[in-house]
Amino acid sequence: MDFELLYWHWVVFGIALMLLEIFLPSFTALWFGSGAVAVGLLMLLFPAMSLTTQVVLWTVLSGILTWGWFKYLRPLSVDKTKAGLSREAIVGEVGQVLTVPSEARRGVLRFPAPVLGSDEWQFISQDELNIGDRVRVIDVSGNSLIVSKQ
Repeated sequence: MDFELLYWHWVVFGIALMLLEIFLPSFTALWFGSGAVAVGLLMLLFPAMSLTTQVVLWTVLSGILTWGWFKYLRPLSVDKTKAGLSREAIVGEVGQVLTVPSEARRGVLRFPAPVLGSDEWQFISQDELNIGDRVRVIDVSGNSLIVSKQ
């Protein structure tokens, strides 16, 4: 009994790999499945393709698609915002003092561009500050920033 791979074998194999991606967190089986479906479609155009050519084609297509995903598409989907990471987003930022802190109230500083949705923040500092001084955020305390003179 001779077994011959037909185009639909590759298509079913590719769809099975794509469905397997539901259970795998790697996001790579999708590209191997896409490669298999592509080989199946090429088999429709070239039905006399040898088994060796089919496997090599599947391997090359899967590798190219996986590489393309990690090189070009995945970086586009990375969340570049710092939402939910307030401390990490604001520590190290430099702002300018608008109001000097006193015993009765906290100081106010302004960043050149809004940070976490606001360009003005209340702050606490151990340093002697004047209006217009540049300060660097060193920590966060509740809704206020802890700064040092730059």
